[in-house]
Amino acid sequence: MALDPITAVLDIGGKLIDKLFPDPAEKARAQITLLELSQRGDLAQIAVNQAEAANPSLFVSGWRPAIGWICGAACAWNWLGLPMAKFVAEFTGHVIMLASADLSEMLPVLLGMLGLGALRTTEKIQGVTK
Repeated sequence: MALDPITAVLDIGGKLIDKLFPDPAEKARAQITLLELSQRGDLAQIAVNQAEAANPSLFVSGWRPAIGWICGAACAWNWLGLPMAKFVAEFTGHVIMLASADLSEMLPVLLGMLGLGALRTTEKIQGVTK
């Protein structure tokens, strides 16, 4: 039976607390802190996301879209640009070496962002947000 993420984090955190804090009083304080963090974590992250998105500075509010554009550009290069460039090079008789972008690190980020985007769209459709 799979554990939900919160239970898994609490389990790992509890094991770390047991190893790091031999004193029972310190261990109890650390466990309370861990529980408080797990209960406030989602709300705190949502508040940070909203503050970032509302910031007038492009460097603060634009880093998520920038990562999305970079990952999208890498996908476009791999699946559109690279094959077309190779075709044109071969057709004109030139031999050139073109490298594809390494998507093994970018695709998980892009897919995670797209998943979060879909959840945001679902919230908008359901009227949860304005």
